[in-house]
Amino acid sequence: MLLAIDVGNTEVTLGLFDGRRLTRSFRLSSETRRTADEISLALTQIFPELARRGEHAAVLASVVPTATASFLEAARKVCGVEPLEVSSRIPTGVDVEYRDPQSAGADRIANAAAALALYGAPVVIVDFGTATTFDVILRERRYIGGVIAPGIVTGAEHLIRRAARLSAFELKPPPHVVGRSTEESLQSGVYYGAVGQVDAIVRRIAQEERIKPRVIATGGLAPMIAKHSETIEKVDPDLTLHGLRIIQEMNGGAGPAKPKKRRE
Repeated sequence: MLLAIDVGNTEVTLGLFDGRRLTRSFRLSSETRRTADEISLALTQIFPELARRGEHAAVLASVVPTATASFLEAARKVCGVEPLEVSSRIPTGVDVEYRDPQSAGADRIANAAAALALYGAPVVIVDFGTATTFDVILRERRYIGGVIAPGIVTGAEHLIRRAARLSAFELKPPPHVVGRSTEESLQSGVYYGAVGQVDAIVRRIAQEERIKPRVIATGGLAPMIAKHSETIEKVDPDLTLHGLRIIQEMNGGAGPAKPKKRRE
């Protein structure tokens, strides 16, 4: 079994693989600070298989430095192995051409690894999270960079905080582009603004790089945005988890957990 953990700013996505098959996935809020013991308990409750069968492999991608150590320790306890932490410093099958490769988020590297393996290149990955990210991968496994835009929910929440007469609303496609109420007008602006942003940025990328890329969307809001997008071809909600699996396989798995040093 392989435990895959993707620690994001808003959500933690967990996946359990049996070989290459994703048996189950689960999402936790990232906003709650948890100790390694609390995370260990949650992992065994979500995936009871981990408590029943010997040692398991574990792989983690984190963009939240304050949470990384707790999740690594929890995975170490539950799986009995040293987890693999994804970064540009380990073999990933992706040639990161950022000026500073270490600044590329581990989740974006995992997405790139999965997209290359599952869909080929050239490919553009649109990930809807706390930020909306666009990652561009060309042939010869070249990750050339991307775009980072405010997330859909992040932007909507900021708008409501800054405008005294606007209140919270359900994020969904409105019945008309031209809203018949304040709520519908907000829904239209946020939703179709996001759809238009995706299509405009993807087209500019394709024009600038002179490519005809496949466009793969992932993240919680991907299915909803893809319904009206003219450029998104495929929605893959588990893309990051599969990328973590691919990178873990590439690194030959993890060894036994390192014993803790005794305090003198």
